[in-house]
Amino acid sequence: MPLAPERKLALLYCHRFFVHSHSQLVRAFGLLEQMDFSMNLLEGGLPKFSKNLTYLDLSRNNISGPLPLDFGATALESLLLFKNSLSGTIPNSFCKLKYLQFVDLSGNLLQGPFPNCWDSSEEGNTSTSNGSSSSNPSLPMISEIFMLNLYDNSLSGPFPLFLQKCQRLIFLDLAFNQFSGSLPTWIGEKLSSLAFLRLRSNMFTGDIPFELSKMKDLQFLDLASNNFSGMIPTSLVNLEAMSHIPAGNGSLSDVVYYGLSLSNVVVYYGLSFSGGMRFGPNEFIHMSTLYNDSLSVVTKGQQLEFTTGIRFMVNLDLSCNSLTGHIPEEISALTALTSLNLSWNDLSGTIPMNIGALQSLESLDLSRNGLSGEIPKSVSSLSALSHLNLSYNNLSGQIPSGNQLQVLDNQASIYIGNPGLCGPPLSKKFSYSSNPLKFPHLSFVLIKSGLSGEHI
Repeated sequence: MPLAPERKLALLYCHRFFVHSHSQLVRAFGLLEQMDFSMNLLEGGLPKFSKNLTYLDLSRNNISGPLPLDFGATALESLLLFKNSLSGTIPNSFCKLKYLQFVDLSGNLLQGPFPNCWDSSEEGNTSTSNGSSSSNPSLPMISEIFMLNLYDNSLSGPFPLFLQKCQRLIFLDLAFNQFSGSLPTWIGEKLSSLAFLRLRSNMFTGDIPFELSKMKDLQFLDLASNNFSGMIPTSLVNLEAMSHIPAGNGSLSDVVYYGLSLSNVVVYYGLSFSGGMRFGPNEFIHMSTLYNDSLSVVTKGQQLEFTTGIRFMVNLDLSCNSLTGHIPEEISALTALTSLNLSWNDLSGTIPMNIGALQSLESLDLSRNGLSGEIPKSVSSLSALSHLNLSYNNLSGQIPSGNQLQVLDNQASIYIGNPGLCGPPLSKKFSYSSNPLKFPHLSFVLIKSGLSGEHI
């Protein structure tokens, strides 16, 4: 694709052109300000970035090797390299990209701790082999990020400290890595703009910080498959974005429509293609291309794929941890929840009586805990429910009936592992002896007459 002599190529859009020549990529890197080579057949390592580069999308290729030790592109705003085979550590030069707003490095082979961006600077630093440094913290550093997606790598170390400078962050996904330690108490105050927080399948420990409740825009919280302990903070019921249905034009929508592996906005400006279309230097075409790629979310007992609909999903997942204590009764205030998963913990006590207030709930999983008592009758009023799992607890009494409960799939498996439960869909029929406390006066009469509950 030769350049016309009278035009400068500012942007090259080659999405899904099946480009496989590494030499084409190297040449383009030295010329462009914005470049999209996503969904091609590119292999090999990353070439040197142009210092004028502001937008780069090389996602869904076969690019391998490490990230550049020196990114060079100091004006870079968008870096989308997801679904490649990049390896090694994230270099310290990443911290110098002070204009960076959208970052997606998910689905690679990156490992090691995140660089120490907290003290990173342009000069006066002493870098180590893993990219850490010690320098003047007053100099510019990365802080403008809206989206950071590091999902599905092998990154380790503590929760990245530099994030407390990223107070505009809306979307943070660190799932399926090896991060460890406790969550910092500053997370709620410094990251108060977060709408999406996923830390699933790491090695985080300690209590769930009550400060999370300061995130007024948080509508998706997934802390599953870690080793969090202690009680579920009652303060989580103050998550405002989980108490009203998303309008679809909130802060999460800004990320979804830009670079969440879902969609991309491409602007052609002043381009000239040999033998093809010509655009004048003051003309542009605004093109929106909706990718078919999606975000994997675990809900309804399985891993499902969501595209732009993720902006309407209100999710709370604390499953597969070591949480103890009761389920807060006030959780019924989170009326916009579409998915609630507290399974595989050590929770005790009863299911909140007003659980039926969660009228938007499509998936409810409280399985594999130590919950006791009866299933609240209000469960039958969950008209949007399509997945329910209450198995392997200590629940007792008659199973509530209701139109929505009757149409759920695999109904018997919903209640298995609760010997005290009875009534349809279980084969064990309701009897007085299965719940004598419901008829205390009748109990006295039966004992006096020598009858048992089986005769009722």
